[in-house]
Amino acid sequence: MLPNVDIEQINQQVRADAEITDRIFAAAEPVIVGQRRMMEALMIGLLTKGHILLEGLPGLAKTLAIRTLAATVNGAFSRIQFTPDLLPADIVGTMIYNPGKADFSVRKGPVFANFVLADEINRAPAKVQSALLEAMQEKQVTIGGDTYQLDEPFLVLATQNPVEQEGTYPLPEAQTDRFMLKVVVDYPDRESEREILRRNMTGAAVPPLNSVVNVQDIARLRKTVAGVYLDEKIESYILDLVFATRRPQDFRLAELQPLLSFGASPRASINLARAAKAQAFLQKRGYVIPEDIRAIAKEVLRHRLGLTYEAEAENINADEIVTRLIDKIEVP
Repeated sequence: MLPNVDIEQINQQVRADAEITDRIFAAAEPVIVGQRRMMEALMIGLLTKGHILLEGLPGLAKTLAIRTLAATVNGAFSRIQFTPDLLPADIVGTMIYNPGKADFSVRKGPVFANFVLADEINRAPAKVQSALLEAMQEKQVTIGGDTYQLDEPFLVLATQNPVEQEGTYPLPEAQTDRFMLKVVVDYPDRESEREILRRNMTGAAVPPLNSVVNVQDIARLRKTVAGVYLDEKIESYILDLVFATRRPQDFRLAELQPLLSFGASPRASINLARAAKAQAFLQKRGYVIPEDIRAIAKEVLRHRLGLTYEAEAENINADEIVTRLIDKIEVP
């Protein structure tokens, strides 16, 4: 344990601030049914300044979940529907000429918001997708030679459809690596879908969503999450998982070497640690345990692994590889 770390004090702070996230989940519950993990992943992104990529079939409440989270926080929200004819200026903004004053003025784009929903991000060409890169990584935008800082919190929440291929442009590795988590959204269970069916059959209006927290509350939560204790043994566990994606033979996983063309970047180590702290916070704990790492590992790593043709031929996906890593790497 590091010196001068009072775990009990951290626990007390976590339990006190967890009331804020409880309010957000309670406000979202009447709207979102059967997708608790998706809401938790969105919360992890919000608590750690991490952008989220949601992948799932149509109709699984991806857009609704993002809208709901934004509505519970008193911040600016914008939605960008990505299409093949979208231009970079449609994202970040542009210079507009004013004939009356004979000069140019800046018209800021929809990226100037606290919550930016990039709906069906894989429908736009690469030059438009790359327009988000500076904003996502540097939290700033350059228009006409001038740089503008984006307000905090700033969160890009993107959705994509994994099965539709016509008119889509796969995200390049440089872009996907900037997303903290890639969350695969699955169908709700039977009872949850029964509840969804009943709510829609009654014709009852969706209850209005009011903000239950503000941006100052989010800043406070982020400070608390950053203070969650991460032991050196947990750090080593994170590094073992990430390094095993690069040199699996060094971790008695030589069978994975032909399946991986490249491993996870250093962003994986950083984001795995940050996400694990947020995961511990959501469990109302002031310290990270190995189960927190295992719970979030797939969402952090699945989009950062390069698979070979051999892996595709054997129908092995990134999730299966991460599962093997979790099963094999020694837990502290």
